[in-house]
Amino acid sequence: MNKEQNYIGVDISKDNLDIAVYGSKNRWRFTNNMPGIKQAIDLFKNMLPVLVIFEATGGLELSFWAALTEADIDAVLVNPRQIRDFAKAGGKLAKTDTLDAEIIAHYGQAMQPKPQPFPDTQDLKELVARRNQIVEMISAEKNRFKAARSADIKQDITVNIEWLESRLKNLDQDLKKSIKENPVLQEKDQLLRSTPGVGYALSATLLACLPELGKLNRHQVAALVGVAPLNRDSGLMKGKRAVWGGRGRVRKALYMATLVATRYNPVISSFYHRLCDGIKVKKLALIACMRKLLTILNSMLKTHSYWNRQLIQEPPILMNN
Repeated sequence: MNKEQNYIGVDISKDNLDIAVYGSKNRWRFTNNMPGIKQAIDLFKNMLPVLVIFEATGGLELSFWAALTEADIDAVLVNPRQIRDFAKAGGKLAKTDTLDAEIIAHYGQAMQPKPQPFPDTQDLKELVARRNQIVEMISAEKNRFKAARSADIKQDITVNIEWLESRLKNLDQDLKKSIKENPVLQEKDQLLRSTPGVGYALSATLLACLPELGKLNRHQVAALVGVAPLNRDSGLMKGKRAVWGGRGRVRKALYMATLVATRYNPVISSFYHRLCDGIKVKKLALIACMRKLLTILNSMLKTHSYWNRQLIQEPPILMNN
């Protein structure tokens, strides 16, 4: 006879793992380190079958997630905003670690999310994140250089910029090496970079931060990234559609690549100028181009195809894009 599924919510902080099981009053707290994680996993093994649900916490969840996957325990990473919205919908406004664990467990039971194994691209994701941090620091230092009046301060900033740029070059080499050492990632990288306008920065970001690319349909992947226009209608009122949410790091890299593609990619360039002639709003045209470029890349990975302009159909121009 099959046992009933246990939905386990885990609130992860820097120091602790607070654990609650849906439908049970039992609560546990373990330290967020390897001994504590092992205790938690031993607990879960005595409750099988289980689904462990936890929030993204800026990297504090990674060791726990990796250990769950290694122990072959079903786990789900969810967006903290989804948990908060779920709590508010249930009238639960108070917030403590124990309450959060209970709400997360309830969310798992109500929403039935699919298990997610620990991604094998985590090292690549950390390199991409660090590269973005270095790029932002370089930009900030250049702005400080423009505002500085003292020659000594400008010299100090210049030295720092040169050091940061050398670190950026090293990180770029590490990124390329990381992709090259993984045959699956290398093949995907070659497919993506065969597209005019797509460089290694966007390719690495997509491989690291959007592993679903090539596995979803065009509507799903656009919504996941945050470039799909969402309805804002109520009754007879027809609101203006807008894009929001999604994965900001992917969207930022896609934006920069799309700017290049509007000049050097014949399909995106043609589409962009047709949109500008039709709707006269360049920002909306650029977002539509981001969505189109993402759709093309998604299709290429799905079919394992290199860039081929002749195989890409030109969509009609929609005024509400």
